[in-house]
Amino acid sequence: MIDVTIEDDVATVVLNAPAKLNSLDEQALRDLGRAYDEADAAGVRALVLRGEGRAFCAGRDISAVDPRDDDVIGYLGGLVTPLLQRMSRFPAPTFAVAHGACLGVGLGLLIATDVVYVAESAKIGSPFAALGATLDSGGHALFVERLGAHKTLDLIYTGRLMSGAEAVASGLFSRVLPDDEALQTTTDAAATAARGATAAFLASKQLVARIRDERLALWDSIEVENAAQAALCDTDDYREGFAAFQEKRKPEFRGR
Repeated sequence: MIDVTIEDDVATVVLNAPAKLNSLDEQALRDLGRAYDEADAAGVRALVLRGEGRAFCAGRDISAVDPRDDDVIGYLGGLVTPLLQRMSRFPAPTFAVAHGACLGVGLGLLIATDVVYVAESAKIGSPFAALGATLDSGGHALFVERLGAHKTLDLIYTGRLMSGAEAVASGLFSRVLPDDEALQTTTDAAATAARGATAAFLASKQLVARIRDERLALWDSIEVENAAQAALCDTDDYREGFAAFQEKRKPEFRGR
């Protein structure tokens, strides 16, 4: 079950199937995509993704899957990958708070989110060798980029799970927080972003994606930055930011 609420320009999307550690079947993936569509249509200026219960998301719901006729390509290529792309391109800052199991598709949801805060209780890795399966949903790319090949294969071969603190120390995610502070800190960060210059945030989000995906070199990235800055000159927020600075007051951004 996927819940979505919208308040004060912030959407909160909740994976709400705690009895199965928020694992995702085909219908849940479709519902999650619709939740992002709803938030987009509402014009929110920030989004928070979280899981209900003891875990963020334990991955794919395989409780009713028969491995003899499992349509892996249909599930991963037809549902998961398009959803992750949709999430990563969401036109506003996105935040996730992760606790407990963050595995498989659950890890992919985090990879597709702009800023990820993890609780100390988070468990991140690749325990799928026990199923005769491998890491999916972008996990290989994240681990190789941040951990290197040797540590990546160590995690995969051994099935060892990293704690939230280890994952952050390894550069996987933004920051680690005590379990009882993680959700509030994340919602506060999203609320602050929603009141900020979200047009400029979106420009940075797009630039970061291009640097990552296109492997832009320094001078190429500077050219893209220059173009983004020039485009922002035509926004209300840019003019408001300059006016507020010159008038020595706090800016009132509108996200446009």
